[in-house]
Order: sequence, then structure tokens, then C-alpha cells
Amino acid sequence: MVRVDKKGRKGEFKELTAKDVVYMVLPVISIAFLLLLWYLVSSRRPDMFPTMEAAWKRLMLLMEKPVMRVSYLGHILYSLKRVVLALLSAIILGLAFGIVIGWNKKLDCFFGTVFNVIRPIPPIAWVPLITIAFGIGEFSKVLVVFISAFMPIVVNTRASIQNVEEMYLDVGTLFDASKSQMLWEVAMPSAIPGIIAGIKTATSAAWMAVLAAEMLGAKSGVGFLVSRGMDGNDMALVLVAMITIGVIGALLSVFTSFVERLLCPWMKIK
Repeated sequence: MVRVDKKGRKGEFKELTAKDVVYMVLPVISIAFLLLLWYLVSSRRPDMFPTMEAAWKRLMLLMEKPVMRVSYLGHILYSLKRVVLALLSAIILGLAFGIVIGWNKKLDCFFGTVFNVIRPIPPIAWVPLITIAFGIGEFSKVLVVFISAFMPIVVNTRASIQNVEEMYLDVGTLFDASKSQMLWEVAMPSAIPGIIAGIKTATSAAWMAVLAAEMLGAKSGVGFLVSRGMDGNDMALVLVAMITIGVIGALLSVFTSFVERLLCPWMKIK
């Protein structure tokens, strides 16, 4: 099928198939099912699970009356600010460390062993030590988020560098490429998809970690709204904060996928 645009240029028009329609309808059905489940549960136990109307009213009240003198949008921005600061630091340091231990086997044996021991420790487990060392200020929250984002970036970067196909390295050797040229002109371009995947994982981990850090000790942020609702038995506020967490997390996922398409246009990304 051929279509003609306003400037007279011809182009192909892709017709929707039955499979395309199914893939478009299924997300709508899943959201409708979730809303139906919300309605059924809240209608039976409104004291435990607020209704849609109660959640909407609480959201409107939250916009009119700030919590701890911080608006609803302000709490979201505080959480995002902590994530961005920690994530940028984790990307810079994580990429550097991952490249070093992924490219140099001796350094990998020396540093990689310690890293493999520390890596399984959950970021929240660091909270007591960080609190004792740095208090409960802003730096402590960012540091917890940094740890959660740093680990997947290092893991994916190291694995991507180490798993570069030998054929690519052999071609570099054939053209007498130096070791630095082999790294930056052969290994790194091949490792980009894996590195981007690690950054995507780190973004999700950072968002979850900042919410946990804010629930443990903060006066702003979306995680703080959850703990504030729990302390005041305000389940509508808890639900509003949870929905906000889910929506922002989904938007972050869409954003990182968009960046992945820009940096890796040759890959088929869903």
C-alpha cells in the first residue's frame, strides 16, 4: 500500500495486522483489570484499601495542603534529584571501574574478588553504617542510592568488556592496533548494548533505593509520603504515594529505553 504526503513524496504505509492490534489492546486490558481489582477490593474493605474516590480526594488535598511545607510536586522533585545525583556519580565511577577490571585480568583478580563479596549485600544493609558515619543528612540518602546503582553498572560493564567476541579482537590485532585502540575502538563499541542494559537496571535500582532511604529517615520525597501515611494511619496518602512511585518508575523505564534506542539504533528494542 502506497501513500503520498503533502509534498508529493511517496512512502510505504504499514497496515495494522491482527497481531499488532492484540499487542495494542492487551496493555489496556491489563490496566482495566487492575482498576477492576482495585474497585472490588476497596468496596469490600475501604478501611484497609482506599477507594478510587478517596485516593483522588487525598491527591487533591495533597496539592492544596503541602506535607512538611513541601508540595506534592516538590516531594517528587526531591526524590528525582537524589536519584539523578547518585546515578550520574554511579555511571561515571561504575563505568571506569568496570572497564578497568573487565579489560585487565590482573586487576580483575585483585579488585574483582572483593567486589564479588560486597556486591550481594543489599543497599539497605549499608544504612546503619552510613548513618553512624555520616548522620541522616542528604549525603547519606544519596550514598545509599549510589551503592544500589553502582553495582549493576560495574557488573554489566565488566561482563560486556570480557565477553567481546575474539573475532573482533583478532581483526584489531591483524591491523596492529595498540592496546588502547583495541579497548576504545574495538571492545567498547561492542560492549555498548550491555553497558546500556546495566544503566537501565541501575536506574530502576536507584529509584527503589531512594524510596527505601526516604522511608528510613527523611522530611521530603515520595518515600517520606509513604512513611508519613503509615505513621498517621492515612492509607489514602500511602496509596497516592504508591501510585506515584509506579508512574514515575514506568516513565523512567520509558526514558531509558528511548536513550537506548538513540545509542543503539541497530538493536531491535521493544
